[in-house]
Parts: sequence; structure tokens; C-alpha cells
Amino acid sequence: MQSRTITALLAAVAATALTVGSATAQDNKTVRIGNLSDQSGLYADLGGPGSTLAAQMAIEDSGLVAKGWKIDVIAGDHQNKPDVGTNIARQWYDVDKVDVIVDTPNSGVALAVNQVTREKNKAFLNSGAATSDLSGKACSPNTVHWTYDTWMLAHGTGEAVVKSGGDSWFFLTADYAFGHALERDTTEVVKANKGTVTGAVRHPLNTADFSSFLLQAQSSKAKIIGLANAGGDTTNSIKQASEFGIVAGGQKLAALLLFLPDVHALGLQVAQGLTFTETFYWDMNDQTRAFSKRFSERMKNKMMPSMVHAGVYSAVLHYLKAMEALGGNPGDGAKVVAKMKEMPTDDALFGKGTIRADGRKIHPAYLFEVKKPAESKGPWDYYKLVATIPADKAFRPAAEGGCSLVK
Repeated sequence: MQSRTITALLAAVAATALTVGSATAQDNKTVRIGNLSDQSGLYADLGGPGSTLAAQMAIEDSGLVAKGWKIDVIAGDHQNKPDVGTNIARQWYDVDKVDVIVDTPNSGVALAVNQVTREKNKAFLNSGAATSDLSGKACSPNTVHWTYDTWMLAHGTGEAVVKSGGDSWFFLTADYAFGHALERDTTEVVKANKGTVTGAVRHPLNTADFSSFLLQAQSSKAKIIGLANAGGDTTNSIKQASEFGIVAGGQKLAALLLFLPDVHALGLQVAQGLTFTETFYWDMNDQTRAFSKRFSERMKNKMMPSMVHAGVYSAVLHYLKAMEALGGNPGDGAKVVAKMKEMPTDDALFGKGTIRADGRKIHPAYLFEVKKPAESKGPWDYYKLVATIPADKAFRPAAEGGCSLVK
């Protein structure tokens, strides 16, 4: 009787061990991704639901689900409020078992999520926010800044405008972290190229009436009115500047951050001639066109992908490659990000690249000009390439950012 009891106990222990081992193996191949974005406001078209789709497409293209991995995406709306974004991030990390947060347009929200992610030792793949501080003084071993930043925008668009004769500037700036960083970085470029900044005016996020701000810019007599804003704020300020006859009066607008959905909203008649810098355009080559066609079809042909959508896809794909290289999900965000930095990046949208110690993803940038209506050959055919900025010139040198991770 005693022998049979011991045998039964040993069998029960073995069965329990097998069950626990199976669960552990399954957990090791489980990943949850949180797309934290503006889902309904002025940045919804450049990120929002399109970023959720981009992350899902990256999961599908990674091939890991067919290998037994369980990977899903959830979405949250930060409403462009750092406190809301922080609360969602904490809920996701602590309760919902989210491993990585992606996208996050709005630099104020991104900086807050960057800190929470480091505290919780998760991962943050930023595509939507612009502030160069994410790879500078606010850099983290848990964060990768993927698509673009304010330094790139300032040196791409700002330098091109100054060298073409736009040597006096007045800034119309969104009054939060992103606008401040973009004005700061562009001011440095203007002054470094012997230009002058005559002044600036700051407007609240999501402003409907730009009349008072534009009148101040107009009265400055500066050659260039630098728009250090984005999304709906950019399109509204450009539309109203056109209504006030500012460009017709001799001043020019420099849209320091312009996205494909913005040009679509403006229309070529209003947007024609604007120069700006991006790192992705759907019509660059056969690979970008193929991805964009798939994306557009799944968005019910409402839009082509923005560079933010492209960045989410590319970042998630590389993140999953790092997970596979590690043999599974280690439950350690800094470890996964370290592996991402160790591996060269390579995908259909951005080509070959690297991730530096400061978390800055490195790839080329492109100076574009919006086509005239007569130059467009069809829907979404809006850009013509002016210049390519090589990857080693597109972003701020690591040694100049003040990142503590750079030795």
C-alpha cells in the first residue's frame, strides 16, 4: 500500500511538472504589443488605427505565429495628455501583461511613457513622437526612437530652406515638448548657417483659429514662417495662411513636419511647393509600393501609410526578430532592446540600417517637395524627391546628444 501511494505521488508530481513546463514554454513564446496613439484627435490619421494595422502586418510578416508563437496587439488612446498616456502604460504593463508599447505620437506623452517603460523594464518603440531628447538627455536602455526626430527635421528642411535664401525666420510653434524641441533644433540650424530668428509665437495644441498667431508672423517681416507644429495644427495654419494671403505677400511657409495625410487634407492646390523631410514615402520603390497597397486595401482604401505607420511596421518586425534570436520572450525589455541594437536592421520599407547605443535608429532621410496639381498622375501621387540625406548625415551624431548610454 505504501509503495503504491509513493508511486502515485511521484506520478502526480511529474504530471504537475509537465504542466508547469508546458505553460512556461508557452509564456516564453507569448508577446503582447500595445499601440498607444492618438486614436481620435489631430494625430489620428498619421498614427491611430493605421499604426495598429501596421503592427499586425509586422506580426504576420514575421512568420512567428506559424512557428507557435502567440502575439497580439491592443490599442489605446492617450488623447494627447501625458497623464492619460502614463496611466494607460502602467495599466498595460502591470495588469494586461503588455511587453512593448509602440507609436505614441505627441512628445509630451512619449517622454512620460519612456520613463514608465524604464521603471517597469519593458520596451518602447517610438515611431510617432519627434523630440530628439528621446535619444539625447532622456535616452533609455529600454527605448528605440525609430522613424524621425526634430534634429533630422531641422537639418533636413531647415538647412535646405536657409541655403535657398530663406535666412530670416519667425516660428509658429505648438506649445508643448515637440514644438519646443523643433523650434530649438531649427533655430540652431538657422543660426549655424548665418541666418537670423526674428521671433516666435506659441499656440495651444489643437488650435482652430490661427489668425492672431499668423498676424504676428506676418508683421515680423521674416522671409520664412517656420511651422513647428504637426497634424491638424499644420494643416489649419497652412490653410489660414493661404486665406490671409501671406504667401502671396512674399513670405514663405516652412512646414517643418509634414505627413502624407496632411498633404491629402490640404489638397495639392494649397500644398504645392511645400518642402519638407520624411524618411518614408509609399511610392519610393517596388517594395514600398507593395506594402502600401496591402496596407491601403486593409484600410478600405482610405489612405496610404504615413512614415509613422511605416516606422511601426519596421520597428515591430525587428523587435520580433530579436525575440526569436533570443529564443523566446525573456520578460526583460532592456535585454530585448540590447539584442535589437546588436542586430543590423533590414526590411522592405527602410532598407538596411542600425540602432545606435543611444537608441536612435539610423537610416536615410529624404527632402521632398509637394507636386503641382498638373504634375500628379493619380491618387496619393503627391511628392517629388528633391534630395537624399545619407543615413550617416540624417541624424544627430551620438556624441552630441548628451545620452548617458553613449561612451
